[in-house]
Amino acid sequence: MMLTKYLKQAMALATYEVLEDGTFYGEIPGFEGVYANETTLEATKEQLQEVLEGWLILGLRLQHQLPIVDGINLTPQQKIA
Repeated sequence: MMLTKYLKQAMALATYEVLEDGTFYGEIPGFEGVYANETTLEATKEQLQEVLEGWLILGLRLQHQLPIVDGINLTPQQKIA
C-alpha cells in the first residue's frame, strides 16, 4: 500500500512537454534518469510509470538513497549493531 501511494504521488510530480518533432516528453523532477518520450501523452505517462517502477526496484535492490515523496521514505534503513 505504501509503495502504491509512493508511485501515485511521484507520478503526480511529473512534468510533460511537446517536443519540436511532435512527440511528448515526461520526467519526474528529483528522480534522476526517470523520463519517457512517446508519440502520445497517454503513452508517455504509461512509459514514465514503467520507468519509475524499474528505477525504484533497482534503487531498493542496490540500497540507494531514494527521494522522499509526500512524507514516504522508501530508502532502506541500515541497522546499527
